[in-house]
This record gives sequence, structure tokens and C-alpha cells, in this order.
Amino acid sequence: MVGLTSAAGLVGFLSEPDPELRVFALKKLDEEIDLLWAEVADSIATVEALYEDETFPERERAALLAAKVYYHLGEYNESMVFALGAGKLFDLDNKGEFEETIISKCVDTYITLTAPATLVSTATQPTPQLITSFPSGGGNASAALTSPMTPFSQSTLPSKSLLSRTEPPTFDASLPGGGNSVVGTHPVPLILHRDIRENLHAVVEQLFERCFREGRYRQVIGIAIEARNLDVLKRVILRASEDEKREGKKKQVEGPGKGEELMEYVLEICMGVVQERGLRNQILKLILDLLNEIPTPDYFSIAKCVVYLNQHSMGSDILHQLVQKGDPKSLAVAYQIAFDLYDNGTQEFLAKVQENLPVTDNEIPADKSEDDKEETSKETDRLISDSLAGSSVGQEPIPEEQRRAYDSIRKILRGTKTIDLNLEFLFRNNHTDMNILTKVKDSLEARNSIFHTAVTFSNALMNAGTTNDLFFRQNLEWLGKAVNWSKFTATAALGVIHKGNLSQGKKLLEPYLPRDSVNPGSVFSQGGSLYALGLIYANHGTHVLDFLREHFKSATEEVIQHGGALGLGVAGMATGSEDIYDDLKSVLYTDSALNGEAVGLAMGLVMLGSGNIKALEDMIQYAHDTQHEKIVRGLALGMALIMYGRQEAADELINGLLDDPDPTLRYGGIMTIAMAYCGTGSNKAVRKLLHVAVSDVSDDVRRVAVMSLGFILFRKPSSVPRMVELLSESYNPHVRYGAALALGISCAGTGLDEAIDLLEPMIKDPTDFVRQGALISLAMIMVQQNEPMNPKVGVIRKTFQRIISDKHEDAMAKFGSALALGIIDAGGRNCTIGLQTQTGNLNMAGIVGMAVFTQYWYWFPLAHFLSLSFTPTAVICLDHDLEIPSFKFYSATRPSLFDYPPEQETKTDEAPEKVATAILSTTAQAKRRAQKKERAQKHDSMDIEPTSATPRTADPRAEDKDKMEVDDEGSKAKGDKTEGEKGDEKEGEKEEPSSADGAKKKNGKEAEKEKVGYWIENMSRVLPAQLKYISFPADGRYEPIKKPTGGVVLLTDAIPSDSKTLLELKSKKKGPTITLESIIKETNEITRQERLQEMARRGLREDEDENDAEMPMEFDYETDGDIFEE
Repeated sequence: MVGLTSAAGLVGFLSEPDPELRVFALKKLDEEIDLLWAEVADSIATVEALYEDETFPERERAALLAAKVYYHLGEYNESMVFALGAGKLFDLDNKGEFEETIISKCVDTYITLTAPATLVSTATQPTPQLITSFPSGGGNASAALTSPMTPFSQSTLPSKSLLSRTEPPTFDASLPGGGNSVVGTHPVPLILHRDIRENLHAVVEQLFERCFREGRYRQVIGIAIEARNLDVLKRVILRASEDEKREGKKKQVEGPGKGEELMEYVLEICMGVVQERGLRNQILKLILDLLNEIPTPDYFSIAKCVVYLNQHSMGSDILHQLVQKGDPKSLAVAYQIAFDLYDNGTQEFLAKVQENLPVTDNEIPADKSEDDKEETSKETDRLISDSLAGSSVGQEPIPEEQRRAYDSIRKILRGTKTIDLNLEFLFRNNHTDMNILTKVKDSLEARNSIFHTAVTFSNALMNAGTTNDLFFRQNLEWLGKAVNWSKFTATAALGVIHKGNLSQGKKLLEPYLPRDSVNPGSVFSQGGSLYALGLIYANHGTHVLDFLREHFKSATEEVIQHGGALGLGVAGMATGSEDIYDDLKSVLYTDSALNGEAVGLAMGLVMLGSGNIKALEDMIQYAHDTQHEKIVRGLALGMALIMYGRQEAADELINGLLDDPDPTLRYGGIMTIAMAYCGTGSNKAVRKLLHVAVSDVSDDVRRVAVMSLGFILFRKPSSVPRMVELLSESYNPHVRYGAALALGISCAGTGLDEAIDLLEPMIKDPTDFVRQGALISLAMIMVQQNEPMNPKVGVIRKTFQRIISDKHEDAMAKFGSALALGIIDAGGRNCTIGLQTQTGNLNMAGIVGMAVFTQYWYWFPLAHFLSLSFTPTAVICLDHDLEIPSFKFYSATRPSLFDYPPEQETKTDEAPEKVATAILSTTAQAKRRAQKKERAQKHDSMDIEPTSATPRTADPRAEDKDKMEVDDEGSKAKGDKTEGEKGDEKEGEKEEPSSADGAKKKNGKEAEKEKVGYWIENMSRVLPAQLKYISFPADGRYEPIKKPTGGVVLLTDAIPSDSKTLLELKSKKKGPTITLESIIKETNEITRQERLQEMARRGLREDEDENDAEMPMEFDYETDGDIFEE
């Protein structure tokens, strides 16, 4: 049958009174609507009238026809409404383009209608409001954007902003996405009739059922999360488990079931995609409830939820349940969870988990036995003592095995076990190239304080955590040139080098710590030693907080207070201690610019992430009262740290600070955005930062706005180069510097080619500090990269060294290169920069360390905070006794792919080759004349000569012979060989091809040896990119509890009855603590012994005077407790 060419006749039938004709016309038009829709569109009102006529028997078919017409017209909303009105005639199973489009539109409408109602019904409790009012600035370009009381998510942008031209004027938190969604993702909700709504839900339910039948559960999960419908989310997970049970247990394969896999997927989406904190908390609570209902739950997923939701009591319950089971596998799981909790939790959270664990009798003695080696009686664990004081008296006795398990868990939660393991790893695998440090030192003039400080930073970062202070030992004369704040920085560098050395930290710094004596030493060394002590106990300051508080309160010198405040802040990070906060606040109110900056920063570190309203009000008020810019800057950064990870709860503070006329407080507002929304990828935060980056009148604010993009987007590093590409070419050098650091922060350790391509031209930027930022960022990106992983790393390393050696290069660029060389070889080439933990959570210490490090722009000593971001890249396997077994695991890669970079070759000073002297013809003639005269004089003399007296005739041939002799001498001087030399040369010529052949054979052997796959010893370096290639032997003795993610991994022993071989701990065998003071004494003694040996060789006694030669000068240093005293 020939198809219809015109719809005029059928459209006329639609107006006929006979229902059968109208039904016939509808059916025929429906079959040919893809060709005739343009003609039918003119009579669409007639089709709609048929649908609205409730007496018409085929009104649903009229609705379907209208839906298809509107679909071809591009009116998808109307098309969806009529398609829903078609009821069963709209077939979801038909794979046509029309059906797919309408289904997609139905899903979007379902999300749009469901999300706002769910968001309002599950709204979180309102956050406490700040009482402090922020002044509004009239002259600020970025001021008056919003009222201080307007939520950040509802802030409006100026009409002139490019960002506001394509967006609605306001960001409404009640809309789907909470202000984070991209414009157009969630359309405006339609006003639908109740029947249409019911049909919409029916269609979506049919779609869900079809997904269930086909096993596409993840699509339903995506729709449920977008619609914020937790009921659907729960139903999907339960349905997947039911379907798995219904299918039966035919496939007896070890591993998680469908329900567990879906919960793991939801957890991944929740932590990486969902941006709203309230919705994330609700999803995590749902997952937590579902996990607890499973007979054998995934405890590691539970641990993730527990840390994020701050459910410390649930964490204690899980550990208690596993310990009570008593079997080795349960103990190993408990220990693994404890390690994960320590990696992801704050000190305050971990202390509460310990408080809820059962109290053992030997808890305090065990703690003291460890601490007495290094601490005084005053430094007991206050938190544990408090938990003992409040423990119940009538507690049942705990079996010995469980008691030991609880003690081990407490040791893990305190962090001592992890710190000891990382220290051992860094010590035994240290690959620091001392030649690089020596070359940096020789290239930079030590008398210039900025260069001395640069070398100090390079040494500290390169040896961070390795306890290797050999560079200081070998360069005491250079070290003695440090003065004032360079001395402060050099002393604090010991804290970076010995970071985690809990057993010897205080003894190492004892000669420099403040003390009551006649000659206490330099105040700069004393302040630096307190700072160093805090760095050694960074984020683990329980045992030294009282000591630091005592010295901080008793100090009268501002420099000592400055160092004490920094030490208190870094050691007491996130403890939330009100006592430490009050001590810091009392010093803040003295209004000293020098220590006020450190105190303001320390207040934020102690209250890190707490959102403490009282602390914020105090800091805001004093920031407005003081006249010192340094204090305001410290308080601004401190307020940003208090709001770490608070997201929407920080909106009021952000708006208030950004509206302030003081650019330093606006700087703090930008840092608050960076800290509050770090790692979330929040769209509204990115929009705000981009707007400020191009509109604020202060270069400092614009610089930090661009730089903060790195903190927001470090979980999506590939998106940052595209975002800052244009900003990296800005006319403003501060914006270019911010773009460089944003790339370094977000792409740290990735070796991302796009980021490197943007940074390489910036090395040649005309502005010195832009070059500095580019060099530092390149080092961050290239950390732990070698030639096989990234061929550019060799060129970049040479660039760093070239800039340092270039006498015409600016000081700031040289400073950046020195820092870069330290960063790229961080921790003895065994550390990377990690802003998230091995398990995927935010690395609080790493993010805070990076944020404070960026403040080196204003204050160099803060650069030491970068060591907090260093994460050892190791796989450290422990058995259920927490011992380190000696065994190997397999890496399915070539050995060279993830190998250490080669050490730099040192060129020995070669003596210049002697060049044969050129003999002129006039010189040769003069020599011949002299020889003839000499012979004539000898002939005429009366002396008896041993030679013949026969006179020589003046034969021309004789002259020629003499001439030839002279020529022979000249030619011999030019390189003629003797017979022996010629023979050696011939032998060399014969050997040369054989040696070349040997080299070829050697290279061939190396090529043969470079096979895929090799075995790695336990406690070795394993890079993050290498983890996916790591496997444990199937028939081996040890098997990991979970898939290795780096760090500490617990093992199960398949043959526990057999004896096991353990790794020998090398860091414990270092011997007695060696301080730099003892090194100086030892050096003086060696110098004295050398002098005695020299005198003995000359036959002199020690007390005998020598008149022939002066005694060598004594190698003398002052040893009054300060190695830097001149």
C-alpha cells in the first residue's frame, strides 16, 4: 500500500460527528505522523479537543498523537504531558527515539518535582548565627555583593559580571542541587494535574521495574540520589539483595554480593559526587543502617561512614564486637579498622573512640612504659586519665587476650604504631641524593638570609621524616652563618627531619629548648625548637601539649612565644581544647604584631573544623579592633581553619568576610571558601572564586581566589588546567601566580601533562614570583615521577639546577628552585603530596599543611607546614600480632617503571691536559747557534772531556741531522709514542671493538632482564599508580584482609602454627640520640687528634713549643646549647 502524501483528508475526518471516522483518522495519522506532522500541527487544537472530551472512547490515542506532534515541534514538556495522558498506549518497551526522549523528560520532571519536597522535609537543623556584625565597605569593588545575612548559596552577582549573564540572578538553596547544580540541569517544576502526576510516577515505576529485571540497579540509584528520594535508594539496595537470594546460591564465589556492591557504589558516589553536606549525611546514615542489618557487613565501609558522620560511639562498638569474636581474622579486621580510623579521624574523634572502649588494668602502665623513655611525669595522657576517672567501677574482668587486643587498638588509635611504621619505612628506604643538596648549598651564598633559608627548606623537605640530619653535620660552618629568623627556621627544620621520631624528639631538641640558666642561648633557637617540637608531634601532640603550654605561658620573649604558638597549633591540631585556646587568646590580646600572627593561626589549628561560634566571634571582633595587619592575617587564616569542611555552615562567615572593606579579611573569606568546600568540587564555590578573581581590587585577594580553585577541585585534577588556562595568561602577575599554584595543589603527584604544558612557559615569565610559583608547582606535580613514567622529569630537574646555578637569576626564582628540589625528592624520595587519604577521605593534616604552606608568601617559616602534606608511599603488611613478617608480593610491571630516579653524577675536577709547546723556527735556529757555540767552547778549553777530541767538520748533513733532531723533539712533544706506548696503543685499538661488543652484549642482557613482573619485599615503596598491579600469591602464606590501598595492610596467616620470619627494624638500632651539639664536640675532638698526630710526626710533644712553625688554629665553636652562636 502506498503511503499517504497528504494529511488533509484525515485531518478533516477529525471534525466529523461519527466517532468511528475520528478513530479511523487518529489511527492512520498515528501510523504516518513522522511524515505528516507538519500538516497535523495546524490542527493540533482539534486533536487536543478530542483528548479533553471525556466521552470520546479513544481519547488516549488522541493524547498520543498530540504528544508526537509536540515532540516534532520541539515542545518536549507538552509532549511529555500528552504522552502521560496516553496511558498504556505509551509503550516504554518500544525502542524508538520518541519514547526515549519522553522517558528522559519524565525522569527529569520526576527529579524536579521530588527533590524540593524531600529537601524541605529533611532539612538539617539551622546552624548557629554569628552575633558579630560585619561592616559594609563602600569603596570595595567586591563589597555589597550580598547582605552579610544572606546565605552564600543565594548570593547574587553584579549585573556586569560575565557569569551573571547566563545564569538566573539568584542561587536558591531550595532548588535541586542547593545552588551547586549547573544551570538548566533541573528545570522549573511543571504544574501537573493529579492524574498526570500519578501517570508520571507510574511511568517512573515501570522504568525502575525494567531496570530491576535487567539488573541495571545503578541507573535507579542515580535517579534516586538526584531526586533525593532515600526511600527509593533503600528499596534498590534491598531489591538487589532479594534478587540475588531468589536466583539461588548456584555461584559460590567469594566476594561481596550485589547489595554490598551497590552500597559500596553509593558510598563512592556520596563521597565523590554529592556536594551538599546535608544530603550526604542522610545517605551515609542510610548506608550505615543497611550495613548494620547485614549478617556479615563490610566493616571498612562502615568505618568510612563512622568517621564522616562523627559517630565515635559506633566506631567503638564495632571494635568491641570484633575483639569479642577473638579469632585471628576478626582481630586483624579490628586492627585494620583502627588504622583506617586514625588515618581519617581527628584527635578529638579518636580520643572519644578510646574513651568508649573497655578499660584494661594494664592500660596506664603500658602507656607510661613507653612515655617514660622520653617524657617526664607531667606529660601523662590527660585524655586517657579522664576516661579512667569516669569508668565504671563494677566492670567484669576482661580476658587476657582481649586485654592485649584493646591495648593494641589504643596504641593504633593514638597513632604511635602508624608513626613508628612510617618512620621505619622512611629510614630504611631513604634515597636522598646528598649531591643535589651540596650543589644547592655551593650555588647559593649563605650570607644572604633568603638563600640560607632556601637551602634549609630544601634539606628539611628532602629529608622529611627520615631522621637523616647528615647534611647539617657535614656543613657546620655553613650552619653557623644563620642569624635571627634564619636561625629560627634552621632549628625548626630539625622538627621536619625528625617528624614522627617520638622516642627521641625531645632529647634531640633539648640543647635548644628554653631553659632557666645564666646563658640560655639565642631566643631564635629557643623559639625554633618549640616550633620543631610541634612538628615532630604534628597531629599527635598528646604527650607534649602540656610541655609546650608551660613554655608558651612562661615565655617573655616574643620570638619564643611565636615559636611556641606555632608548635602548640601544629601539635594540638583539631583537639578542640578550650584551655589551649584561652592561653593563646590571652597572648593575642597583648597586641603584639610579631606573635599575634602565629597566635591567630594557632587558634584556628586548635579549633580546626569545629565551627566554634564563640571562637569566631572573638576573632572577628579583635580583627576589627587591632591595627596590625599581621595579626589580622593570622586571625583571617585561623577563622578559615575553624570552618574546615563545614560547607554550607560557613556561608554566613564567608559573606561577611567578603563584604569587609579590609582586603586582609576578604583574603580570609576566600581561604574560608577553600577550607570549607575543600575537595567537594562545589559549583557555587568555584563560581564565587572565579568572580572574585576577576573583580576584586586587591591583588592579594585575586591571587588567593585563583589559588583556592586547587583546594576545591583536587579530586578532579584533570578539570583544573582547562579552568585556569586563560587565567595563566592574565595581564596580572598575581593571577598568574595563583593559577600556577592552583595547578600544583590540585595535580600534586599526578604528573598530569596538561598541567605541565601550562607551567613550562611560566618558568620564563618576566615576573620573578610567577617563575617561583611555577617552579614549586612543577615539583609538586612531578613528585615521585621518573623518566619511564614521565619523560619530562629529567628536563625539569635540570631546569631547577640551572636556575640555582645561574648568577643572573633573581633571588625569588632561586628560592623557588631550592624549594622545588626539596619537594620533588620529598621524604627521601619516598613521599608524595596527598590531600586525600589512601581510603579516599579528605586528608585533614595534608590539606591544612598545604594551606598554611601557601602563606610562605608572607612568612617564610610557615613553609615547614608542607611536611604535613607528605604521605609515605608504602605497603606495610602486618600480621594479627602487629608484627612485620618478611615476605614478598608481586608487581605485574617492569621494574624500571616505578623505580627510584637515578642519583645525580658528580663530575670530578679533571686536570687540564698538557698541550705540546709550539716551537718557532727562530727559536730552533737560536738553539742551534747556542749548541754550536757551546761545542766550540768545549773544544777550545783545556779541560779533559770523556768524549773523543776529534774535531767535527762543518758538514751540511750534520746541520741537517741537527735540524732533524730538533724536529724529532718537537714531533715527540706533539704526541709521538715510544715503542712501549705504541704497543699499548695497538693493544687498546684491538681491545676497543671488543669492549664495544661487550657493551652491546651488556645492554642486550639488560634488555632481556627487563621483563614484566617482579617481587617486592614487605615495607617497600609502592607508588599509588602501582597499587593496581600489586597482587599476593594465591598459594602463599599471607593474604590481605582487604584490597591493598597503600599504607598499613593487615594479613591473615594461612599457617599460623609455623614459625615466622620477621623484618629487622633498622630505625630502632640507630644508637643513642645524637644532637648537633655533640657533633660539634666530636668535630673539635677529631681536630685535636689530628693536631696531635701531626705533632707526633714532627717529633713534638703536646706541651712543647715549636718555633719553626705556628700551631694550626683551633677548630672552636661555642657549645653553650646553641650551635648558631657566633
